[in-house]
Amino acid sequence: MATTRACAAARLGNILLLVIAALLAGSSSAQLSTGFYSSSCPGVYDAVKSVMQSAIATEQRMGASILRLFFHDCFVQGCDASLLLDDTASFQGEKMATPNNGSVRGFEVIDAVKSAVEKVCPGVVSCADILAIAARDSVVIVSSLYRFSLLKIHHDVKVGRRDSTAASFSGANNNIPPPTSGLSNLTSLFAAQGLSQKDMVALSGAHTIGQARCTSFRAHVYNDTNIDGAFARTRQSACPRTSGSGDNNLAPLDLQTPTVFENNHYKNLACKKGLLHSDQELFNGGSTDAQVQSYVSSQSAFFADFVTGMIKMGDITPLTGSSGEIRKNCRRTN
Repeated sequence: MATTRACAAARLGNILLLVIAALLAGSSSAQLSTGFYSSSCPGVYDAVKSVMQSAIATEQRMGASILRLFFHDCFVQGCDASLLLDDTASFQGEKMATPNNGSVRGFEVIDAVKSAVEKVCPGVVSCADILAIAARDSVVIVSSLYRFSLLKIHHDVKVGRRDSTAASFSGANNNIPPPTSGLSNLTSLFAAQGLSQKDMVALSGAHTIGQARCTSFRAHVYNDTNIDGAFARTRQSACPRTSGSGDNNLAPLDLQTPTVFENNHYKNLACKKGLLHSDQELFNGGSTDAQVQSYVSSQSAFFADFVTGMIKMGDITPLTGSSGEIRKNCRRTN
């Protein structure tokens, strides 16, 4: 009897060990890593970089557009390339949601990157990882054009994501912070993604490059009081007060250097020259004023915190292991 109980205990112990091993294996597979493609596709980074360099040389705004694609993708279902999926007769994607419709761009560049990567190692690299790498390269390339030290903003992208076979139109409408957001709403929407208020302020520095449509800043330049008067009048000249008139007219998010990745975004906020209401809310007598001031004083501090924020954003609920798929075409599921 004692021997039987001992054998049963041993079998139970072995089962428990197998369960624990399986759980650990699952946990390990769910972790992104910088070396995920070191054996399966070591050429992925050169392939992505080559296409991004060409795209940004053709249109410098494209760096900001790809960075924004990554942000809008990660805030809906995590960083799973769901934003890249086109609508079909039987499938509703995220591209036509209010924050994205007529606003997000650069899909054809991601298509070109995917094509280049497929030539190097077909069927290996996900569209989600391609977007993450392209977003990193966008910042590095734009900065290098102006001789900033790459060491300050370069970071090794964690990869190993897989692509979603679904999208969330409602998630895109509800999770992405609109340009009319106040500080409380911004903080809440970032917190819902596991990002702190510090991450939020640092990541807003992406607005040191790129442009915004009149529809995004009209109310701010005509109705708000936390804005420099002369700056507001300058922006009003290309953005008529009446809705429907000039809605798609563009203005640089950073009036001084809209194609240079540096800390002028925060200098603008400190002078009440933020183009978007949501940006100026970061410096409006609230809890984030001190952090904005710290980035005004130290560009290196901004770069360091921006990298931290980008890595954390890239970690938002990725699909890994056997979840999702590796899309052959980023615009549609397999």
